[in-house]
Amino acid sequence: MTTKTPADQVERHVCPKCEAPAGSPCRTSKGKVSVNYHTGRFALVAALKAELAVKTPANRNPGKPWVVGEAVPESADVALGAAIRIGYARCSTVGQELQSQLDALAVASCTRVFSEKISTRVKERPELEKALTLAREIKTAAPGQPVILTVVEMKRLARNAAELMALSSALQADGIQLELLSGPLQGVYDPNGAGAIVFAVLAVAAEVEREGIREKTLEGLEAAALRGNHGGRPTVMDADKLAVAKARREKGESVTAIAKALGVSRATLYRALGGES
Repeated sequence: MTTKTPADQVERHVCPKCEAPAGSPCRTSKGKVSVNYHTGRFALVAALKAELAVKTPANRNPGKPWVVGEAVPESADVALGAAIRIGYARCSTVGQELQSQLDALAVASCTRVFSEKISTRVKERPELEKALTLAREIKTAAPGQPVILTVVEMKRLARNAAELMALSSALQADGIQLELLSGPLQGVYDPNGAGAIVFAVLAVAAEVEREGIREKTLEGLEAAALRGNHGGRPTVMDADKLAVAKARREKGESVTAIAKALGVSRATLYRALGGES
């Protein structure tokens, strides 16, 4: 390759997304020069595969109306480079810690990491979709290029076995590999061939783990109840307060006065007294 700048290298290929011809910058859906070259295009350049962000140079007039550039011969297919890892991290609530996952993905040499704090109950996960879209763009531009979706553990990907199986089918169709950084099935799995069996095992294992956690939680609550611990918020009216309330009520004190003296609400006191007025 005799070109020197990333732009020259990228533009020796036709863009698989906007179909900009060789010698021209990428264009937007509104017919203007894009600010960045489309990922699928520069993924074809071995030296740029790890960038995942190549700016369109100023002399190509980003944001201005797009015009076709001078035709140049398309470059020959380049040798495949190392696998491109795209990381995904997720935790369920704002209070949970996400940094440990991000650190693990960085150590795993993920070129790009998508992360979000979103409940397990939410079906749509925007950042996961972005990660999958990027992986598909790279595979479309360079079908022989290994692309890996990397997560710390499988429960970050789906809520149940059905979702995980659906995701594995999508990865299989797109030729995207899956990497787990922890757990009994740690490693990289190709969704094709024998890897499809492993994906099924992953789905079943995720469901078993989820049901196991639920069962242990229920058993713990039942054992605590047998010991007199019923969980939930502590009761406001204990036996001593109730005895005092009844005694003062029998003496003719108003519910308002008794509630104020005991530091409880009128509604709480009425419920404790069984609706006595």
